Parts: sequence; structure tokens; C-alpha cells
Amino acid sequence: MKKNKGPDNQIAIFENFKIRRHYDEKAEIWYFSVIDIIRVLIGQSGYQAARNYWKVLKSRLKTEGSELVTKCNRLKMTAEDGKMRETDVANIETILRLVQSVPSPKAEPIKLWLAKVGHERIQELADPEKSLNRARENWKKHGRSGKWIQQRMMGQETRNKLTDYWSGHGIKEKDEFAILTNIIHREWSDLTIKEHKNLKGLKTQNLRDHMNEAELIFTALAELSTRQIAETTEAMGVDENKVAGKRGGGIAKKARIDLENKTGRKVVTGDNYLKNAESKKLPEQGVPVKL
Repeated sequence: MKKNKGPDNQIAIFENFKIRRHYDEKAEIWYFSVIDIIRVLIGQSGYQAARNYWKVLKSRLKTEGSELVTKCNRLKMTAEDGKMRETDVANIETILRLVQSVPSPKAEPIKLWLAKVGHERIQELADPEKSLNRARENWKKHGRSGKWIQQRMMGQETRNKLTDYWSGHGIKEKDEFAILTNIIHREWSDLTIKEHKNLKGLKTQNLRDHMNEAELIFTALAELSTRQIAETTEAMGVDENKVAGKRGGGIAKKARIDLENKTGRKVVTGDNYLKNAESKKLPEQGVPVKL
């Protein structure tokens, strides 16, 4: 199975449960987290109960000589603490067979769900517009404005061009992508990604999905500047791309400070789109503060 080196982990949603999955592009196969599927089947939101259940089930299946356990792979996925940790994963065929081993009223619904989401990636590869439309609809459902969605998608395009450059110039490991991204972010915002997430009260949520319009714009400016500098200097490898990242982030930082001085408003704020703050509308730019 293809190792998960790039930033290609995805989350699928079944009812209120998040299910981690990974697409092996070479084999064109989806792999789903076994623990996440077990959580749905036993109706437990906590991971520990699902881990314990899977441990017992896996032991029983081994004793019975079932080949299902041997068909499960190990893959690094984002854990509850935000770190990449190895977990058991399986393809749809194996997951469907495992579902049969767990008495649950959710068995049939999740089998139908797996059949549906398992084909999403294939459809999106044939018609990328479907992926964009799905993202747009999800953001609308979560209350994002049309203007915000447009900015978010433009920012993602800018991000993709940067990571494409990195991939073709000596940046392969996921950790290296994270290091370079954090350098750029810290340069323009004066905060690490973790500090920015903490400011917004986020845990495992995607920081960009909780940025205001100004934060999205300056993130895009920093990444656009970084890519153009890297292309101009033909940056290769982590060290040279770190330099480009600092310079690109610095350009956005100067623009941010200039805007804040002119408007008296902070660009980086603690506002978010978390469900427990539905009554709190996210402004397009930060609130007035003394600078």
C-alpha cells in the first residue's frame, strides 16, 4: 500500500461521526480507519471504547483463523491529539466483512454509506468539478458566505500550486510540508499554526476553515509570494525552500502591518465557526483594537 507522505488524508462524515480515510491513488482504493468504523457500530463517541472493542474482536478473529485481521494494514493518520499515529485501516471489502462481525443496528446504514463514499474519489478524478461542488455545498451548510467560499477556494488553489512546486523540488515527507507551511505562517502572522489554532479555540479542526476573509487573503499572499520567490531562485530541498518561505511570509507580514496601521483592526483574530458559537458571527476582518 502507498505510504501516506503527502497532505492527502481526508475525513468522511457518517451521521455525527468522523471517519478517517486515505486514498491510494496507485491502486485506486480507499482505506478506512477500523477504529472509526467500530465507533459508529458500537455507538461510542470516545476512541478508547472502540480501541478496546477492536482489540477483543481482533483477538477472537485471530483465534478463529479469520483472514480479515491479516487484510488490515497499518497507516499513519491524524489522532485525537493532532499527531500522526499508526492505526489499523482496511479497504471497503474488508470493512464490509468486519461489519458483519459486530452486532449493531448501524450495520446496514454504514454498509450503504461505504458503498456511496467509496466511489467519490473515482468520480472526482474523472470530473474534478464534483469535488469542488461538494466542498462548496459543505461550506454553505456551515454558514459560510459566498464571498468567503470564493476566497477559501482561491486560497486553496494558491496552496496547491505551492505544494506542487515543493513536490517537484525535493520536498516529499509530510513532516517537511508541515515545517515549511509553519515557517510561512509564522512569518506573516507572528503565530505558529498551533498558536493560531489555540487562539481560535480549535483542536483537530482545519485552521483555514475557521479563518476570516483577511486571514485567508494574507495566507494566500504569503504562499503566492513564497512560490514565486522559490521559482525565481529555483529553490531545491528543505533548506532552500525555508529561505523562500521566510521571504514570502515576510512580504505578507509587511502588508498585514501596513493594513492594521491604516485601519486600526487586527487581521489575526480568535473568531471561529465552531458550532458552540453559532450566535457569534465571524466578521470579514478583525475587531478594532489599539495598535
